[in-house]
Amino acid sequence: MGTAYRYVARIKRLLDQEEGVIHKDWGGRLPLALVYPNTYYTGMSSLAVHALYRLFNQSRDVVCERVFHSVETRVQEEGLPLSLESQRPLADFSVIAFTVSYELDYFHVVDILRRSGIPLFAAQRDETWPLILAGGPAVSANPEPLADIIDAFAIGEAEALVAPLLEVLPEACRTARLQAWRMLAHLPGVYVPMYDNAPVRRVWQRDLDVSPATTQIYTRHTEFGDRGLIEIGRGCWRGCRFCLAGFVYRPTRHLSLEVVLSLAHTIQKYRDKVGLVSAAVSDHPQIDPMVTELRRMGLKVAVSSLRVDSLSETLVRALAESDTQTLTIAPEAGSPRLRGLINKPQDDARLLEVASLAARYNFPQLKMYFMIGHPSEVETDVEAIVDLVAAVRARFPRQIVINATPYVPKPHTPFQWAAMTPADVLAERIAYLERRLQPLRVTVRSDSPAWAEVEGALARGDRRLGTVLVNMERTSLSEWKRSLKRAGLSAAEYLRARSYEEVLPWSVVDLGVTRAFLEREMRRAQATMAQMASQEVGGCPL
Repeated sequence: MGTAYRYVARIKRLLDQEEGVIHKDWGGRLPLALVYPNTYYTGMSSLAVHALYRLFNQSRDVVCERVFHSVETRVQEEGLPLSLESQRPLADFSVIAFTVSYELDYFHVVDILRRSGIPLFAAQRDETWPLILAGGPAVSANPEPLADIIDAFAIGEAEALVAPLLEVLPEACRTARLQAWRMLAHLPGVYVPMYDNAPVRRVWQRDLDVSPATTQIYTRHTEFGDRGLIEIGRGCWRGCRFCLAGFVYRPTRHLSLEVVLSLAHTIQKYRDKVGLVSAAVSDHPQIDPMVTELRRMGLKVAVSSLRVDSLSETLVRALAESDTQTLTIAPEAGSPRLRGLINKPQDDARLLEVASLAARYNFPQLKMYFMIGHPSEVETDVEAIVDLVAAVRARFPRQIVINATPYVPKPHTPFQWAAMTPADVLAERIAYLERRLQPLRVTVRSDSPAWAEVEGALARGDRRLGTVLVNMERTSLSEWKRSLKRAGLSAAEYLRARSYEEVLPWSVVDLGVTRAFLEREMRRAQATMAQMASQEVGGCPL
């Protein structure tokens, strides 16, 4: 009882410090739990949580409340998961809707259901249990690892999915489960694994101005607590061969300048800073007048990501005037050859111009994102990162941080057929960067290569992984490996190269980009690699 009391007390303290919370009486309404399977701190940084919370609660017949894996800053096991708004357990809700951004959060999906006393497999649940839905980029790309656990997957964008779902859910929750699955399976963009394995076409919102994604609840207990967020664009036309977001959010759309400024006026009631969010903020066709007007309004400006080839001095100046501490760019690869291979052909000279610009405007820190383990990457490509960073150091005297992230080939990208570089090779190359860049006073950060392999298996996995997830007694690398072995599986089976003739697990969903296009792009990349074959020493073969 003491532990439960402390947990509820922590929730109430968070609520007391939030602005914009929606409280509804449950009487006569469909109770829906919106679950982000990670910490409160991480989840409240996600625009998806804010957008879904607003969309669900716009219906007068729905009461939507938030649930997180943990309300602490760090993920840790707690007791019975409770909703924030009314502190009710998940079993009290008619619908549980997970929004899943990252494959490694699949462990938390299972843990949340287990701690709630809800049967883990969909086949074990009848109409007396909540209907369990899941959406988000991870499951839209490949729902199969969770297919035996989740009743229905929302494939695509919430703005186009929520209204049709809410027309069906009240009746579906009251009927026999087989009938509920049948009802859901007839909705566009909804994949019901227990009912139908036909490819489900992704649905998307054509006009972002109709329902813009922006901060709904303001709290200081999150990474972006000092600002309100606005998604100013969705999708990316660049076609980088490694990038899931570039394919899962097509076509490219932008929020109009008028709507951005209107939302900024609302944000100004709560915060003095606006965070602009998109795949590449600098690609917005009206970014310069946008930041100029935001600054004229007296607002500070922050951004999620930038492309150096579309980055203007106007935007850099606005960020500097807004006391932005870090200017972030993403070369992704060190050598021009590898940047060409991944279809992100940024010029070294332009990257160095941006470094000089960052120095001129006195940014305290410059951050650069690289991926380690791209297909055909060899030691000379890693050495090229060192050379590029050294050239940047000559122009930028302050703090430099590089993120050297292990690359995970993702479904629905041209590299979906590629093998993942082994964890030991990734670790060796990251350690090499650390050794070489330490004398230059450059900080190197990286995710765990071992956990990146787990991410790769879940991203490229099939339905058999559901049993692996359910049979894990705790979330650890050793337990993951033991559970795989008990199921007669291995991570290597999922991380290997795939043939073009192979039926891929994620073919149950259609994101709108043809397999023929992806194969054509992959063959072009392979042709580039073949030209370099004589130099490929220590690379990861396809």
